[in-house]
Amino acid sequence: MKAPSTTVKSQSTPRVEKYYIESCSNSEAEDEPPGETALFNNLEDEPLGKTVAQRRRFFGHIPDGTWSDWKWHFRNRITTVDQLTRFIPLTPEEQAQLRLVTKRYPLSVTPYYLSLINPDDPEDPIRKQVIPSFYEIALAGIGLEDPLEERRDSVVPGLVHRYPDRVLMVLTDICPVLCRHCTRKREWHNGGWVRTPREVEAMLDYIRQHQDIRDVIISGGDPLTLSTQHLEGIISKIRRIPHVEIIRIGTRFPVVLPQRIDAELCAMLSRYGPIWLNTQFNHSREITPEAAVACDRLLRSGVPVGNQSVLLRGINDSVEMQTKLCHDLLRIKVRPYYLFQCDEVEGTEHLRTPVEVGIKIIEGMRGHTSGLAVPTFVIDLPQGEGKVPLQPNYILAQTEEELLLRNYRGHLFHYRNPKAKAYPESTPVASLLNVPELQFESEGAKDADRVIVRS
Repeated sequence: MKAPSTTVKSQSTPRVEKYYIESCSNSEAEDEPPGETALFNNLEDEPLGKTVAQRRRFFGHIPDGTWSDWKWHFRNRITTVDQLTRFIPLTPEEQAQLRLVTKRYPLSVTPYYLSLINPDDPEDPIRKQVIPSFYEIALAGIGLEDPLEERRDSVVPGLVHRYPDRVLMVLTDICPVLCRHCTRKREWHNGGWVRTPREVEAMLDYIRQHQDIRDVIISGGDPLTLSTQHLEGIISKIRRIPHVEIIRIGTRFPVVLPQRIDAELCAMLSRYGPIWLNTQFNHSREITPEAAVACDRLLRSGVPVGNQSVLLRGINDSVEMQTKLCHDLLRIKVRPYYLFQCDEVEGTEHLRTPVEVGIKIIEGMRGHTSGLAVPTFVIDLPQGEGKVPLQPNYILAQTEEELLLRNYRGHLFHYRNPKAKAYPESTPVASLLNVPELQFESEGAKDADRVIVRS
């Protein structure tokens, strides 16, 4: 297969371009720290050779130095159906349908993430996340434009204050990859924008004035599309607010463009901790050597990494797929945090699963693997009413005296329920020593300083 041309113009405006491209450092990537290759030696289904072979199929003509440059990937995103057909076989009918879809919901995918797709498999889980589907407009009447009511809860433009102690800063609507299940799909038709310095300062002023805010979440779009210098300007101002304890960053860059997690970015983040980063791996095939190295760099810089998957039909909606994903995440030291029910967003209905699918997945994982590997399944409620965790029903009956519980094997157990107060508050402690069941062993004690209480 002849390597296709990849000269693609950026879709952003000149004003936006200066924020995330021109001010980026052009320094070479640093030497890999010792031990990084060990991170992906155990990724059995995605060995290094397979990843390289897939890249060479599409982009064999791109030098390694260029491939390592995240700005090259960003500038060469695939954004039209015509460009897409150079990589993925599409019938004339499919091309016509996708052109209709992209008029409403645009297309954007980086060369790196595209290279993870098996072009010969229409059901490929990577493909289904980023390549448009005709169902996006065929089922567009189902769902809501802004199901989480973020506009309603925006106290100033771009700043969502829903929970008492934390706020969400939406700094841009630009992403390297447009995920078809995106909660903020409504923003795609607005073109690329970045919050102005005046808008950012209004957000910061609000945070300064509300001392109950201890947690600031930086989001987008994807905030890592901003240059490191620009991002540091914002993070440094947040860190100077005394009552802000932690900063969180929500980004898919470790998944869709791990080259962005470079030495410059990690060194910057290390100066403003505690910073936590949540990303979104949805399938084990996304955990490539490049992704593993990106996460390791963050961790070595003092930035813990958590994962917030979205439950997606035909992509990760089985116990086996989720278990494999979570095991592979732990191998690269990323903590499975949330498994989200896909939000009720217009243009995403074909990717949503029944809620009971998620509950059964958690039930199939709990007890069969370590608790560290089991995420919390949550629904982010419509109308901005917050997250609700859902678990399988392990309490079958309950009285004041006992609970009837079911374990992960389906066995039933009676569990004695302790009383709110074991004894009246007026009962002297000394009187308890006269209870026959409570005796101190004093005769023949080998250690005079040790007192053994029998019950």
